[in-house]
Amino acid sequence: MAARLDQIDLKIIEELQESGRMTNVELARRVGISAPPCLRRMRALEEAGIIKGYHAEVDQKRLGFDVTVFAMVGLHSQAEPDLQAFVEQVNAWPLVRECQMLSGDIDFMLRCVAPDMDTFQHFLIDELTAVPNVESVRTSLALRRIKFAAGVPMGIVAPADPPVT
Repeated sequence: MAARLDQIDLKIIEELQESGRMTNVELARRVGISAPPCLRRMRALEEAGIIKGYHAEVDQKRLGFDVTVFAMVGLHSQAEPDLQAFVEQVNAWPLVRECQMLSGDIDFMLRCVAPDMDTFQHFLIDELTAVPNVESVRTSLALRRIKFAAGVPMGIVAPADPPVT
């Protein structure tokens, strides 16, 4: 039988989403348990694949990446080998920071960042549209990021005791 997440596990996840850099002692204090069981629970959440990693949120503009573009990609073929080939290509492109496979008229949506429009245009023309299975690409330039929240909204009521697999 799969282990279940309890309120402490959910609180650990919530706290780590807010600040993944805190010490285990501080995390334990915030969730109301001692440090050793907190560390065991955190490791169990990592081993179960619920906590997938820890990342620094960086300011892309301060690092010189002034352009964010969403590219909606349609493919000629959605056969599994063709989808897999496209996914492998997407994973090789550093400018693509996020990729979602969609249902409907668009097959994939890519979030791309670039230092300038020339760099993005080069990527669009010489790389993305050059992929043999790409049928169409529509792009939208992001003007301003209004909201970004990593993770999931832990304040929303989730199904009772989601299983840890």
